[in-house]
Amino acid sequence: MLSNIIDTLVEAPIVSSFSRVGYDVRSRTEDWADTSSYDLTGKVIMLTGATSGIGLAAARQFAACGATLIINGRRDEKNDVVVRELIASSGNDRVSQIAADMGDLDQVSSLAAQLLADHDQLDVLIHNAGALSAERRVTSTGMEATVASQVVGPFLLTNKLLDRLSETPGSRVLTMSSGGMYSAGLSVSRLEMNEADYNGTEQYARAKRAQVTLNEMMAARHPNIAFHALHPGWVDTPGVDDALPGFAKVMGPLLRTPAQGADTLVWLASDDEPLSSNGKFWHDRRQRSIHKLPSTRSSDTPERRNKLWDWVTEVSGL
Repeated sequence: MLSNIIDTLVEAPIVSSFSRVGYDVRSRTEDWADTSSYDLTGKVIMLTGATSGIGLAAARQFAACGATLIINGRRDEKNDVVVRELIASSGNDRVSQIAADMGDLDQVSSLAAQLLADHDQLDVLIHNAGALSAERRVTSTGMEATVASQVVGPFLLTNKLLDRLSETPGSRVLTMSSGGMYSAGLSVSRLEMNEADYNGTEQYARAKRAQVTLNEMMAARHPNIAFHALHPGWVDTPGVDDALPGFAKVMGPLLRTPAQGADTLVWLASDDEPLSSNGKFWHDRRQRSIHKLPSTRSSDTPERRNKLWDWVTEVSGL
C-alpha cells in the first residue's frame, strides 16, 4: 500500500515521474528484481533500433542474460560493430544482426524472411527503432518517414512474424513508445503531417499515439501473444541530444541513463508478470493509462480505431 501511495505521488507531476527521480524512487520502494538476474538461455529475441541509446542498453542486458539475440539497425557495418561488442562483453556468441530500414517496407519484409529462415521460434519481438526528425522526410514511396518507420514498418513486421510468434509459447511483442504521445489525439487523416504544417515533435507524438492504439488492437485480435507498449521516461540518448538540444541541456541532470530507460523493456521481455495481461501500456514496471488529457481520450473512438487499422493494413500491403 505504501508503494502505491508513493507511486501516485511521483506519477502526478510529469517531471518527477518521467525523470530519473521517478526511476530512483520506484526502484527502491518497490523492491524491483535486478534485470541481470533473469536467465534468458534458449529465448530468441528480435530487437530493432539496437545500435545506440535505449536499444543498445537493452541489447547488452539481453546478451548478458544468455538470450539468442538478433539486433537490427539500418547499416550492416554499424550492426556488426555492435554484435562484436555484445559478444565480447557478455561472452555470449548467440548474437547476430539483420540490417533493415524500418521505414522501407521491402527491407522489412526481407528482415522477416531472414528471421523466419534462421530461427524456428521467436519468444520476443521488440519494436524499439525510432527517431524524432526536425526536418520532414519521406520514404521512396512518398510516406512521411516517422510514420513509416514507427507505425507502418513495425505493423508489417509483426504481421509477417505472427505465425512464428503464435507457435512459440509465452511469446511477446513489445513496442517502445514515448510519453510524448500523451499530447496527441488519435487521427488518421492528420497522422502524416504535410510540409507546410510539419513539426517534428508533433509528428513523433502522433506516430507514438498510433503505436499504442495498434498495440491494444493487436492484443484483442491475438490473445495468445502478449502485446505490451511502454514509455521509458526522459532518457539521455544521442537521439534526444540531436532532436531536442535545448531540452537535453536544461533537463540534463534529471535525465535517466539509457540502462534506466531500458529497464521496463527488459523486464517486460523477461519476467512472468507481463504474461498475465495483454494490450497494456507501462512505465516503470506499472500499467498506466494511455490518456492524461480529456482531448486525447475523446479522440479515441471505435470509428477512428477502425479507420487506423484499415489504413495501416492497406499501406503496409497486407
